[in-house]
Amino acid sequence: MRLLFLLICTTVCSFPIQEASGQKPYEESYPVHPDSVQKPGVPEGDIISGNWTGSTVFPGTFRDYWIYVPKQYDGTKPAALMVFQDGGGYVKRQGGTNVPNVFDNLIHRGEMPVTIGVFINPGIVPASNDNSQPRFNRSFEYDSVDDRYAKFLLDEFIPYVSDKHKLNLSQDPNDRGICGSSSGGICAFNVAWHRPDVFRRVYTTVGTYVGLRGGHEISTLIRKVEPKPLRIFLQDGSNDNNIYGGDWWMANQAMLRSLEFCGYEVNHAWGTGGHNGKHGAAIFPDAMRWLWKDHGKVPVQTHPDRSKSEANKFLVEGADWELVASGFEWAEGMAITEDGTLYFTDVPASKLYKRAPGSEPILIVEDTGCANGIALGPEGKLYGASSKAKQIRAWDLKTLQMEVINEGTHSNDIVVRNDGTIYYTDPSAGKIWMLDRSTRERREVDTFRDCNGLTLSSDQTQLFVAHFPSRFIYAYSIKSDGTLENKQPYYHLEIPMNDPVGKLDGMCTSTDGWLVATSEAGVQICDQPGRVHLILQLPYGCKRPCYARFGGPDNKTLYVANVDKIWKRKTQLTGAKPYEKPLMPPKPQL
Repeated sequence: MRLLFLLICTTVCSFPIQEASGQKPYEESYPVHPDSVQKPGVPEGDIISGNWTGSTVFPGTFRDYWIYVPKQYDGTKPAALMVFQDGGGYVKRQGGTNVPNVFDNLIHRGEMPVTIGVFINPGIVPASNDNSQPRFNRSFEYDSVDDRYAKFLLDEFIPYVSDKHKLNLSQDPNDRGICGSSSGGICAFNVAWHRPDVFRRVYTTVGTYVGLRGGHEISTLIRKVEPKPLRIFLQDGSNDNNIYGGDWWMANQAMLRSLEFCGYEVNHAWGTGGHNGKHGAAIFPDAMRWLWKDHGKVPVQTHPDRSKSEANKFLVEGADWELVASGFEWAEGMAITEDGTLYFTDVPASKLYKRAPGSEPILIVEDTGCANGIALGPEGKLYGASSKAKQIRAWDLKTLQMEVINEGTHSNDIVVRNDGTIYYTDPSAGKIWMLDRSTRERREVDTFRDCNGLTLSSDQTQLFVAHFPSRFIYAYSIKSDGTLENKQPYYHLEIPMNDPVGKLDGMCTSTDGWLVATSEAGVQICDQPGRVHLILQLPYGCKRPCYARFGGPDNKTLYVANVDKIWKRKTQLTGAKPYEKPLMPPKPQL
């Protein structure tokens, strides 16, 4: 029986059908693609080899590398770049993927740009002596799903080879691709996922999107994170690994379904092969032709029109993050009045700023007592959690006259209910405090170690409090006397897979019941039953988001503080105002 390998396209393309020659799946073979062999009259690129030991991201590692330089490259114009993990298996001209031959042929015909190939092996920490093993870094570098390997490539290795070999590489992310197989495949995807500002074209074969170092979570995160401008080609076979870490075949299909769900430009080739590079090598020329199609004409971009991502529900198409203000020691607490005026604190500087719409921030209070969180009250005053002064303060926004409401405790974040009741967190003592709406007497309403940001439900019957180091935001019912009951770790947020500290911080709610929470993983939007629907990430290189508030003329602009900067973004959500009349949200889908 002949085995038919049908390449199924999810975008408009015309790939040839690849067939095996009749062997069993584990003996599968494929015809050599015509573009994988050297051709008369086609200029052959040069291959340079070297090794490197200078990494600080992966200290002590030794690794080999190779560089393919096409004949058409003369250094006068920036060249495109494609990086290959497990590089020694790709750089050969005979056997395997034959990348140099493919690049020679496709560049010669103008089917891909003039591209420099960088082929790099995983690092090895040499053995201490003849009776010890080296440390093999491959799984650590490739299967980990944080941004460590991306930093290694972009901050260390690519600058090193570029400088050493005097390579003029394009800085346009549309001119950069990355490739890998198995663990090298998840590594390639992971680099582009973390750094779409640098890499936007990805080819992975028999990708290890399984539970070795967190890769099994990627297909879920794709659905929850705002779509990124990536073009991805996946290959796998139904006889791929099915072992202790997971089922490779099913994991790759889950990746495809998630990418399709969110409208990514994705293509794939499914076969019946095993965990090897045969099928991926056979289709490599066609995969490259698809990855680089329309180069120089149409940039790789997101496709909201094809996406079922929750981003379409919450965001405004074409409205990205806008920088509001920058240059602070630790901007955090924010409050926004009806006319769109933003008030915010710089915590260690002990300052309070005011920014009218369209204006630059101005300093209005020189010493806030190191106020962190701030909140508007029903009578129009601005309340602040002045932790260093051990006070809860209030400022009249017209006169800036300050009043001490209560003192004697540290504080972090604060919220004021429509009836005047104040709640604030005190992480240093591990307590949540309530100030009586009439007497302003302080009352401990819960013992809560590492409590942090807090806010109210839109109907003001529940208090939500973030547990800073974990992934949980706790929900309380508010009793008629303002005290709390029915505490539960209710909201289940996403946390970084390789550094599982949530850093859950300031948050707010929308009129229809959505919770918007800041965290190490980004700004997370949760439904009333406590589930994350969408994660918004700030531009790469920004510090973590630490506070969120809605504002603007229609209260649909989300403001986010992230330590040294404040950003804003238009949304389809309308912010709830705890200091105004409670609003009943619609019943959620359970």
